[in-house]
Amino acid sequence: MPYLPLPAQRLFYTHKSGSRGLPALVLVHGAGNDHQVWPVDVRYLPAYAVYALDLPGHGRSTPPGRRTVTAYADDVAAFIQALKLPTAVIVGHSMGGAVAQMMALRHPQRVAGLVLIGTGAHLPVSDAILNGALTDFTATVDFITRYSWARGAPATLVAEDHQRLAQTDPQVLHDDFVACHEFNVMDRLPFIHVPTLVIAGEVDKMTPPTFSHFLATHIPQAELVTIAGAGHKMMWEQPAQVSAAISVFLRTAFPPHLPGTGFQ
Repeated sequence: MPYLPLPAQRLFYTHKSGSRGLPALVLVHGAGNDHQVWPVDVRYLPAYAVYALDLPGHGRSTPPGRRTVTAYADDVAAFIQALKLPTAVIVGHSMGGAVAQMMALRHPQRVAGLVLIGTGAHLPVSDAILNGALTDFTATVDFITRYSWARGAPATLVAEDHQRLAQTDPQVLHDDFVACHEFNVMDRLPFIHVPTLVIAGEVDKMTPPTFSHFLATHIPQAELVTIAGAGHKMMWEQPAQVSAAISVFLRTAFPPHLPGTGFQ
């Protein structure tokens, strides 16, 4: 598994090769998570080159983390540039979806399209989570895990997710949620001019479906898919449905180009 050295730190990522003429995908995880939040159905999406990174301070990437979505977006732009990708489809979950939106606004030349999963244009965070990340980390991790999964989700998956989140540096988790809380591009969505797929979990308690509906209504080239019975961690609860929705979107929005005329 490779590391990518950037000027100030190293970013860890996984990579699967894809077919020439199709866009590369860059997967951006949410607050307190790392690349393991993406199941194999998404990380190994057939035909496409897929890069799943650990944001600064997360997983195997070196610290520090960041305190704003803008800073994370700049990191992902630097990641794409360092890999010498012409552009990429940014696939973001939760905070990663906020990063994806900011990428499209701040670094449009790097973005071919967006897949926004369980996210919104504004991500307010309760005081209980913001304060608890530093004052009662264990209880806060329990709370986040409980609200991230639909009722009846496999207990083994929930336990694994809880364990990963519990391994996050409390300061990084706190700063991630500060970044989410301060993120608001509700009035800037009309300036996102790339094909966009918005995926909502029908019973998502962390980012309710109304957040996704707002994105799909206000981003000019957006379409919405709702995953029935799915919560915030819909990629793990319904991996086949999520990966199928992404595949259909990519085939429609990005038909294969001839070598030398489109994606590398």
